[in-house]
Amino acid sequence: MEFTPSVNDESRVARVDGHESAAQVIRDDFGLTGTKVVCGGGVCGACTILLDGDPVVSCLTPATRLRDATVTTVEGIADGDDLHPVQRAFLEHDGLQCGYCTPGFVVGAVAFHDRWRAEHGTTEPDRHTIADALAGHLCRCGSYEGIFRAVAAACRGEHDGGAGTVARVDGPEKVTGSAVYTTDVTLPGMLYAVIRRADIAAARVGPLTIPPGTLAVDLLPPDRRVRWAGQPVAVAAAETLDEARRAAAALGVPFTPLAFVTDPEIASRPGAPLVYETKDERKRAPNGSEGTVFPASWKGNRRGPSRTPYLGSLAKSRVAKARTTGRRGLVELEFHTAAQLHTSFEPHACVADWSDPDRLRVWMSTQGVEAMRLAIAERFDLDPAKVEVVADYVGGGFGSKLSLTTETVAAIRLSRLSRRPVKIALDRHEELTATGNRPGGRSRVSLLVDERTHGIEALLVDTESHGGVAIGSTVGALSMLVYERTPRLARDVDVVTNAPPGAPFRGPGGPTYAWALEQTVDEVAHRFGRDPIDLRAQWDGNEKRQALYRWARALPTWRERPATGSQTGRFRRGVGVAAANWLYFVDADTEVVVSVEGGRLVVTCASQDMGTGSRTVLARAVAGVFDVEPTDVVVRLGRSDASLAHGPASGGSRTTVSLWSTAVEAATAVRAQVGAGAVTSAHDGVSATARRGGDRGLRAVPFTVGGIQVGRGFSAALHVSEVEVDTRTGRTRVLRVHGGIAVGRIHAPALARSQCEGSIIQGVGLALHEQQVLDPHSGLTLTANLEDYRIPQLGDTPEIDIHFHEEGWDRVPGGGVGLGEVATISPAASLGNAIFNATGWRPTTLPVRPDRLLAGLRADAVR
Repeated sequence: MEFTPSVNDESRVARVDGHESAAQVIRDDFGLTGTKVVCGGGVCGACTILLDGDPVVSCLTPATRLRDATVTTVEGIADGDDLHPVQRAFLEHDGLQCGYCTPGFVVGAVAFHDRWRAEHGTTEPDRHTIADALAGHLCRCGSYEGIFRAVAAACRGEHDGGAGTVARVDGPEKVTGSAVYTTDVTLPGMLYAVIRRADIAAARVGPLTIPPGTLAVDLLPPDRRVRWAGQPVAVAAAETLDEARRAAAALGVPFTPLAFVTDPEIASRPGAPLVYETKDERKRAPNGSEGTVFPASWKGNRRGPSRTPYLGSLAKSRVAKARTTGRRGLVELEFHTAAQLHTSFEPHACVADWSDPDRLRVWMSTQGVEAMRLAIAERFDLDPAKVEVVADYVGGGFGSKLSLTTETVAAIRLSRLSRRPVKIALDRHEELTATGNRPGGRSRVSLLVDERTHGIEALLVDTESHGGVAIGSTVGALSMLVYERTPRLARDVDVVTNAPPGAPFRGPGGPTYAWALEQTVDEVAHRFGRDPIDLRAQWDGNEKRQALYRWARALPTWRERPATGSQTGRFRRGVGVAAANWLYFVDADTEVVVSVEGGRLVVTCASQDMGTGSRTVLARAVAGVFDVEPTDVVVRLGRSDASLAHGPASGGSRTTVSLWSTAVEAATAVRAQVGAGAVTSAHDGVSATARRGGDRGLRAVPFTVGGIQVGRGFSAALHVSEVEVDTRTGRTRVLRVHGGIAVGRIHAPALARSQCEGSIIQGVGLALHEQQVLDPHSGLTLTANLEDYRIPQLGDTPEIDIHFHEEGWDRVPGGGVGLGEVATISPAASLGNAIFNATGWRPTTLPVRPDRLLAGLRADAVR
């Protein structure tokens, strides 16, 4: 069938077979890749277009519906260079982060704005109205507060004229749909590949049978074992995606099913099916943490415990004695958490081009272009100078895109065989099954305090990490880094099962330890009638967090909180607090080049921006030295080859602290060369390179782990949350969250605020909604779509207040450290404490679903 719709005021010819979606035609035939396909099920709104003026999700709209229609995609919203007021508002109020969902939000918000303005003029819509209008749109980065601000401001008419300000320098590309992500890359002669995955949780696999003429490779490990449902088995490539799917399905894969176990409790029992049977197999277990996995003993499916002690024997003896004597000062609680899925909106994707045997180019959705270049060179025994990695824009990662993953290895292998470019992009089912998760687990906390002074006498934390086939738990170890240095002992155990592997997830282990420890601290405060902030302040030697305690005490939300369990009636309000601690990391080998080209300032580094704002940080650093606007600085980022300076990965909150001062130093050197006045083409060729190095003075960076230096001192955070609990339905509504962040100087305030707001949104998801669910009979992931795996929506967004404490990091070049991790650790725990304050019932299992809350209230009433 052939028809000619009007697309962005141009007549376009479409030829379809009848089974295509509108999104396929718009992206593949028209080349309008601003329209993003995320969920494929009409849930997320990323593919929203205007069809005859009405917003529709194009992933569910048949392509034939475009016949004789007028279509507007995000690329057609602006009038030439004149942006729509909604686009200008998104830029000024930073209603975006990674930008992958932004085109859909912009199109939907434009439709609402135009209708609202026609009916209401410049009257501002309230939050409920905006949330209702954009209810079909999701953002995993959690940019909802910026979106609320942007839509409200546009409806007030504040952005009707003039260019306005730009919070992030790559914002214009994101709000207009011109930003190119790996999923948008198409090369001449490109093949498409699809991974064949296991649909059972454990099996031995015989030799692969590849039909004649099929381009395919085996992806199994040397022992040819399947250990989880969804594990890659093989990959096939073809001229089209549909053909590749058929080719992957036609591969002969002889499975011999084996007994398996997905329940950690059953996996711990004697005689349970073993996930890893030999020492060599255990050595190849994937690392679910961001750091080094230290040696530990195995017993069946249990690995560990690995111990983190400070006078550990004394701590054990004190707790044991307190149990025997029944001391009131001993508080012991057990907590459970579910696996939380990263849910990056841009799926893991790769385009590998090894057409030239002497040069390999790889487009990846990755958090580390330089790290991946070196890893690829090592994996394929190549000279690193012959490898280039490109990630111009990255649609989220949250830790899941820090390593060399299967789709990249598979695309490179197929490209080497075919000498043609090969593209693999995971679908949403694969993304929610196979790319990692924040492991669930169990934590037992024993906290002993002096009944008179309330000082800590001992702390024991015993954890089990349930990371599927992955190992590397550090939950208990992290809890040892908070509060006063009294006798303490953490014992971390990994319980492996035939479940998908865990992976680093924004503050790995942090929200899990805080959920347990911070609620136990709250229980101590409740037992002894202490103000929970005052008790923490008594124990806490972190000066930065002491400043946050002073800030939090003065909040009306805190001062006016109710007495715990004092309320009756259906709706009950509660306020809770939780603190966070995080290590300071830096990539001391980071280099930044600042030069003058064509009369313009150019800053270059082999790093990337996955929505955290690295481009803007570099632009602001250089612009500040030359007293120009950040948008006047050209930033070259998102690629790595042998000619580029080393750049940091986006992980461990080390990116900004590695980039800022290095860029300032390089820019200052260029400023010295060009002298006073504006930079012009007469200065072309002037260049300077700076290297980050360590910190200043005696309290400099002390040691290095895995190429990353671990600095002295801890960043700090404190969250105060207010909730409303409906005791009839069991629903918890988050009303307000105050986030205090102590990381020193904030280099890009609008973007830092967005990061902290997003961390709260993800904390709401962890606390109330998100849970990976497996079928116990097959091991298959049941929550493998965005309907069954629920992430927070606009309507779930509380009012958010962010406070930055900018002192205490003078020895660090630039005066500040990273915030991405520390900001995400304590929100969920603060919500748990708020629910307890509202109801008198303490939630110990995440997520706090309505059924769990109602059951807890009933159990408390019976007692």
